[in-house]
Amino acid sequence: MNVTDEDFAPNPLAAADDLVRRLGSHRTEPAANPQLEALSLAVSANLPVLLWGEPGIGKSAGLQQLAAGLRVPLETVIASVHEPSDFAGLPIIGDDPATTGVPMAPPDWAVRLATAGRGLVFFDELSSAPPAVQAALLRVVLERRVGSLALPEPVRVVAAANPPSSAADGWHLSPPLANRFVHLQWTHDPRTVARGLAGTWPAVPLPLIDPARVPSAVARARGVVSGFLTARPGLAHHLPGDAESRGRAWPSPRTWEMAMRLLAVGYAAGSDQKAVAAAVVGAVGDGAGLELLAYLEQLDLPDPDRVLANPEAFALPKRGDRQLAFLTAVVSAVQSDLTRRRWEAGWTVLAKAVDAGVPDVAARAAADLAALRDTDWPVPSGIDAFLDLLQLSGALPGAS
Repeated sequence: MNVTDEDFAPNPLAAADDLVRRLGSHRTEPAANPQLEALSLAVSANLPVLLWGEPGIGKSAGLQQLAAGLRVPLETVIASVHEPSDFAGLPIIGDDPATTGVPMAPPDWAVRLATAGRGLVFFDELSSAPPAVQAALLRVVLERRVGSLALPEPVRVVAAANPPSSAADGWHLSPPLANRFVHLQWTHDPRTVARGLAGTWPAVPLPLIDPARVPSAVARARGVVSGFLTARPGLAHHLPGDAESRGRAWPSPRTWEMAMRLLAVGYAAGSDQKAVAAAVVGAVGDGAGLELLAYLEQLDLPDPDRVLANPEAFALPKRGDRQLAFLTAVVSAVQSDLTRRRWEAGWTVLAKAVDAGVPDVAARAAADLAALRDTDWPVPSGIDAFLDLLQLSGALPGAS
């Protein structure tokens, strides 16, 4: 092997590479950014998120920073350049297909996530994927299954899409796929861009859930959504009439469950109200979401756990929708930490609805509370006003 002077010459691109590295280095700082907080909130709730925005405004960069903050691996998959089999799995024929079947082999990115046990998978350019690919993605997004491989529960799913008008060969999302995402509008602030190019970008805030708040947060979220849909049953499911709206967020039982989870995480983490609002609207759509937010502003429910600790000291809300939401939250709180003392305290709370002359409001909550009874527990006095209803429904067999 001959050695020449060229082997010892300096790399002509070394200085250029160093310059590029220096321009690529940056730091982050805390900043109020509702869209970043809404993204973090939905990811913490382990709900699939879809970021809508024009090309080149930092969707991918935001995901890279989020994955770094969560300390999890990030797998980016360009959905528009894949075939349906890349998500449904490729058939691999074994020795005896009639006995063992034909397993569907997953792609390498799914295997890496399964091996890591956690991570973030980012499906980019989703609106440029043809309908057949979108259909194959349904199971990945909803069930976290890629071929025959089940992705671990801690794996989060985020996607990005450009509006069909600006996407290459853009398609509207199919309603079944769109209804599985929390839709967030991703925009850019020129001042943030200017500061970022100077070397400082906003940090992606991560919600920190307070374990002590979890039972109350779950109870409040259940009470709010149940009370709202009882008052507005027409919003439980509403499929929009036009293709563009069907490809975005709209209310269904699935997305109301997503909204409930977002509220619970927001309550437990003490998240910014603007971020919670953006996430909830992104789950159920503008119309239903804004109605729910207006309902929340007027609701102001008491903490159900505090009420159960001292049920004699609270006053029942006067409005019927607030009463229903609160009683639902109380029963949920009892269920989350079921003891005889808390169960009996729940009946003390429900008895106040009878004293207020609205036993019908508490009837459903009473049936749910009765179903939680341990057979060794005696029937409390607060249940007397509901005995006929409960015996008729079979919720309290043998009560006397």
